[in-house]
Formats: sequence, C-alpha cells, structure tokens
Amino acid sequence: MFIHSVYFWLKEDLTAGQKEAFLQGLDSLTTIETVRHAYTGTPAPTDREIIVRDYSYALILAFDDKEGHDSYQTDEIHDRFRENCSPFWNKVVIYDAVTR
Repeated sequence: MFIHSVYFWLKEDLTAGQKEAFLQGLDSLTTIETVRHAYTGTPAPTDREIIVRDYSYALILAFDDKEGHDSYQTDEIHDRFRENCSPFWNKVVIYDAVTR
C-alpha cells in the first residue's frame, strides 16, 4: 500500500467562501478512482511538544501501489484542485510512505 499524507497551511485572511471552496476541492480528491482510503481533518487536540499542530488541514490517502498514486497525480480532478485551490495556502508538506 502507498500512503500519501498532505498537510496544508491555509492563509489567515481567507473569506468563508474561499475556505469552503478549499474544503470542496479537498473532498473532491477523495473521489479519484485510484484512492482506496481517504481521510481529511484538522489537528487533533493532543498537546505534546513533539506533535506538530500548526497546520490547517490534513489529507491522508491510501493507494494500492505507487502506480495508483502516480495516476492520482495526473488525474484532472487533482489538476483542478491545484489550479483552483493553491491560492488559498501558504505552505504544503507531503510525506509519502509504503507499507512493509
């Protein structure tokens, strides 16, 4: 399994409409055919020094394999999300992992 974890830091001055457009775009990514499992959310209320909690939203996706992930990266839904929603964030951090 191929796990794709994406963390977004949204701009602080977004309007309610812009934030809603981002969330709709985020949800659209979970509908891409090669996505097997999808989770979106905000930082959990855990409070330990080692935990990063300053991001706005997380997107965690699981694919059968790297080929499924690669197909996701070139899907028109993904392209549309990047095009329409990238103005809404200051920073994105991505971690990819494969299961053992």
